[in-house]
Order: sequence, then C-alpha cells, then structure tokens
Amino acid sequence: MASPRKVTQGGKSRGSEAGNILVETPVKELMREKLLAAYQNMLLARRMDEKMLLLLKQGKVFFHIGVSGHEAIQTAVALALRPGFDWAYPYYRGLAFSLQLGVSVDDVLLNALHRAADPSTGGRQMPAHYGDRKLRIPTQSSPTGTQYLQAVGTAMGVAKDGSEEVVYVSSGEGSTSEGEFHEAVNWASRERYPVIFCIENNKWAISVPISDQVAGDSVYEMTAGYRGLNRYLVDGTNFLECYKVAVEAIEKARRGEGPALIDADVVRLLPHSSSDDHSKYRSKEDIEADRRRDPILSFERYLIEQGILAEAESEHMRHEIIQRVDEAADRAENEPLPDPTTAVMYVYSPSPMVSKEGFVEPEHSGQKIVMVDAVNHALAEEMERNPRMLIYGQDVAGRKGGVFTATKGLTEKFGPERVFNSPLAEASIVGTATGLALRGHKPVVEVQFGDYIWPAMMQLKNELAMYRYRSHNTWSCPVVVRVAVGGYIHGGHYHSQNIESIFLHCPGLRIVYPSTAADVKGLLKTACREEDPVLFLEHKGMYRQSFAGSPEPDADYLLPFGLAKVVREGEDITIITYGMMVQRSLEAARKLEDQGVSVEVVDLRTLNPLDEETMLNSAKKTGKVLIVHEDTRTTGFGGDLAAIIMENAFQYLDGPVLRVASKDAPIPYSPPLESAVLVQERDITKALEELARF
Repeated sequence: MASPRKVTQGGKSRGSEAGNILVETPVKELMREKLLAAYQNMLLARRMDEKMLLLLKQGKVFFHIGVSGHEAIQTAVALALRPGFDWAYPYYRGLAFSLQLGVSVDDVLLNALHRAADPSTGGRQMPAHYGDRKLRIPTQSSPTGTQYLQAVGTAMGVAKDGSEEVVYVSSGEGSTSEGEFHEAVNWASRERYPVIFCIENNKWAISVPISDQVAGDSVYEMTAGYRGLNRYLVDGTNFLECYKVAVEAIEKARRGEGPALIDADVVRLLPHSSSDDHSKYRSKEDIEADRRRDPILSFERYLIEQGILAEAESEHMRHEIIQRVDEAADRAENEPLPDPTTAVMYVYSPSPMVSKEGFVEPEHSGQKIVMVDAVNHALAEEMERNPRMLIYGQDVAGRKGGVFTATKGLTEKFGPERVFNSPLAEASIVGTATGLALRGHKPVVEVQFGDYIWPAMMQLKNELAMYRYRSHNTWSCPVVVRVAVGGYIHGGHYHSQNIESIFLHCPGLRIVYPSTAADVKGLLKTACREEDPVLFLEHKGMYRQSFAGSPEPDADYLLPFGLAKVVREGEDITIITYGMMVQRSLEAARKLEDQGVSVEVVDLRTLNPLDEETMLNSAKKTGKVLIVHEDTRTTGFGGDLAAIIMENAFQYLDGPVLRVASKDAPIPYSPPLESAVLVQERDITKALEELARF
C-alpha cells in the first residue's frame, strides 16, 4: 500500500491512512465562509458545554455529557452531509454534529433543561439525546452501540428504494466492543449499504482505556477483515483532514461503492460525564497532552495563519456566541416543565388502526385451514396490499420458507428483494427492522424460536418499544416480530420456552398470542397494519393441530387487538387462558360438565392490550376464577391476571383465584419428564374440582 501523505493544519503534521486512499488538504474545496462557519460551530458547541455545566452547578440541569475535544470530526462530517436528505444516528456526545446539521441552540437547551417544549423528547430523555424529524435524526437513546444496526436497517431501505441517501452513525471506540457493532459492519459491508460508521476514538470508555477494549489498540486495524468496507484513519482534531475524508467516504457511499469506517483520533477534554471524575484514572500529563491537541485552538491558529480569520474577529465571534447561548438559556428556562398528567402519553399510538368499537365476530365460510397456513396466507395478503412490507429472518426465504414452512412460497411470489434471509443474528434482525420502520417500511421479521430471542432483547426493550415514548410521539416503529414459542413437541430446554411474561415488562410492545387459525390470520393482518411494534407469538405445537384449525377468514378480516373471546359459555367457574391452554381448558371443562359443573372459558387472544372488561364480566358472572397458562408459575402472567381480578371483582368472588401453570423448571426432553413439567389437562381438571368445592 502506498505511504500515506501528510496532512497539515496549523503547522502540525500527521500521517493518515485511508486504505488505498491518499488524503490531502482540501483548502480549494472550502470557501472562506464555510471555514468560518465550521469554526463558529465548533466554538458554539464548546460554549454550549460550558453553559450546560454552569446550569448543572445551579441545579437546573441534572446531567451533562460533553463534546469538548470532538468538535472537529463532528462538524466536518455534518458539513459533508445533506441535512434533511441523509439520515443520522449520532450518539450521546454528538452535540457539534447536531448543531452543524441544523439542530437549534434553543432546542438543545430545552432538552438539557427538560422542558415540555423540548422537540427531541418532550422532557422524557436525559440531556444530549437529540432527535429531529425534519433533519432525519431519530431520537437517540443511552445504550451504547444499539444505533449501529438501526442505521444499517435505514440504509437497507435506502438501497431497496434506489435512493442516493447516506446514513451516518457515530459512537465512541468503547462501543465497538459490542457484538452489534460487528453485526452491523458485517451486514453493511456484505450488502454495500451506504453507511458511514464514524468512531470518535478518545481512547477512554469512561475509565477503561482502549488497550483494555480493542485488539491492537486500533479500531481501524480491527476492522481490516470486512471486505467492502472503506476504512479511514484520521486525526479527529484536524478539521481539514476530517472534512476531506468525510467528503470522500460519503461520495463513495452515495455512488454505491460501499460503507465506510472513519476511525477518528480525538481527545476528551472533559470527564466522561458530569457524574465522572477523570482525575481518578487519568494522569495529569495525559490530560494536559489532550489539552494541547484542542481542535478549536489548532483550527483557529490555522485560520489566522492563512489570513482567513483575524484575532479580533475571533474574540468578537466568541462574545457573540456567549450572548447567543445565554439568551437561549433564558428563553428555555422560561418555558414550562412538562405537565405530570402527560407522563404516560405516547407509550403507544394515540389511536389503533383497527378499532374494536362496534366489532362483530363474523362467521367464516372458507375452507378449514391449520395455523401455519393461516400465518402464510395472512402474510401473502398483506404483502399484496402493502408494497413497503418486507419479510425476513433466518431460513425464511426460498423453497424452505422457514423451519415450519410459514413463509413457504413467499419469495417466489414477491421476489428476493422483499422476502429474504438474514444472518443468524437475532439482534441484527430486530435492529435493522427498527431502522427500516423509521424510514417508512413495514418489516415483518421472524425470530426462529422464542428460546433464541434473547440476543435481541436490548433492541426489543430499549429501542423498538421505546421509540415512540422517548421521542414524544415524533417517531414510530411499527415492526412485527413473529416468533414460535411453546412446548409439547419434545423440544427440550431450548425449543420449548414461553416468553410472554418477560416481554410484558416492555411498555410500548404489543403482545399477541392466538389459539386458532382464524384468530392467527385476523390478528396477524391487524399487526401488519398497526402503528405499534408487535411481538406475535405462534405456538409451534399448534401449527398443524386439527383442534386449532378453523374455516379461513376472507382477505378483509381484521381482528382488533384487546378483544378476548368467550369460547365456552358457563355459569359456575371461569377459566381465563390463552394459547395452547385454551384447548387443554376446553377438555377439562367438558369433564367438569359430567360432574354437573358449568365452566366458562375465556381466550384472551392478546395480552397487551388486555381485554380486562371481558375477563372481569366473566369473573363477576361465575364468582370463581381459574387462570391457566403454559409459562412457569413464578412471575407468570397469571399472577397479574389474578391481581386484576382481586382488585376489581373481589366482592363478586365465592372462592380464591387459583392458578395452573407449568412447574418452575426448564422443560426437559424425555416425554415423561416433559409431561411432568408442562401443564396437562388433569392439572386443570383437578384445580376446577377444588374450586367447585367452595
């Protein structure tokens, strides 16, 4: 490889490797006004840091995370992008980037001072998490590295739509230790998506040095094996070098020549955050060495030496910026704080696309189908209806059509651009789906087994489910995640788990768990049209069971969420259940009928939203309630259902609310062991007999 050329700024030289790219000073490309604007933005970001730290000392701001030392690389890349056309996923230290792209000083201070008018989050998020729909900056989150896969998902949408947009994503070097970083770089490099991965390498992940984070102390070297990735190693304190590299990387990505990684060597002039004291782990010499590389001072020297900036002009700029920031802070302080009554607004879409008001369950007249065919037909009908709907996951494409054949024939019908396989990486599946949804696509993705969904937990709980709330209803992520769950198939520990109780702890995520083919079709079609993310649970033990089969609903059938169904009328005892347990409960109810006990069975169908009205009406009618679910008893959803009944229908009850659930153990493989752990009809019958004696 050719030796890198030297890049000069303010009398300072530094080698810069950019793969086979030669970097040289782009003075001719930058007009005086652009250079001064960049300098002014860097000064503005620095003053914003100083002001917010003052507000913190006054007790008006509760947290601060600074950009000081990162201003050059951020300003340069933002200057090279097209605001409002390109997409940006900056991390929490991205103040200078956001200001240069177009986020206003007022908006930054409204965010810092947690005011109701904060356009990024409405006071819901900590400071330094910016978002702007016009600028295509999805509202940021705090977890490190989650944004990488979302950026790749947005770039996937760009590629599929044939647009020239570029997607920028930034982070510190510490988050490149996250597996999701490598998943994102791998997917983007393999598909040549237009993503700019900007790593602002200040060599400290809070207190952990890069030597404890990255093999060879170099993100640039670490990523050498990703074929198709254009890599650049730059002095992140040198604005001119950063701008040249940013322009080149972005133009290549825009032309379809692949993603880029910019490893920018920057300095961190402040502690990690206002909660940190870097003197506890950094030497005075190290801190002083960083101060000598202050990007503003070196850029200022260069501009003065080149006759572009006079010292008096610099002082005037600083004074004007101080006044501008102070005035914006005063305006922000005069804005009202959020109204406490709005605290739970926008966890979900303000109104469902499919309403249950006035809904009447029709008689279905189609041929009888089983559940797996209902999934397939629902997906096919919704793909026909919505050209922006995409289906992907592991093994879903081609003639195989998933390990359960739920997507069989869909690639052939709709093409590999719309139905395709993903890498074997659950976080990648959900993370990219989030990025696609933010750009206006409708991803319906499959996680092959509920037992393997856990690598995607961060994306599901902290990202997908939180976007609407943390952005104050500015962004929505209507992703559908289909996943096969449940036991009774001799699948052992890792092909039998139920997961609903864990994901019911994720506000913002709808949970659907149907028990018949007709309900599967109606609810899945609804999920494909709703504006909230949906976890769609399909019991694999029921996929081809005759008892779960139904006459097929027509293509217009949409079953609203939050509408339980009384599948068996009764007078003496109510069973509240869902999934496979509906059939087990019906079997037990028939046995109790022989003993003169009338049992009503309520199928919840959706767990979030929950139809409390139908559940409570049945409890009040019969006076006795048994809750049945396949998940473990401890912290299973039955405990919450029992609490709802006790809180709202206690005076109507003639006996205790009982629960039947699987034992608190992993699900074993051998049939007699599996049967001993999972709920059986005899367990339900025994509990009903006990309730009948009250």
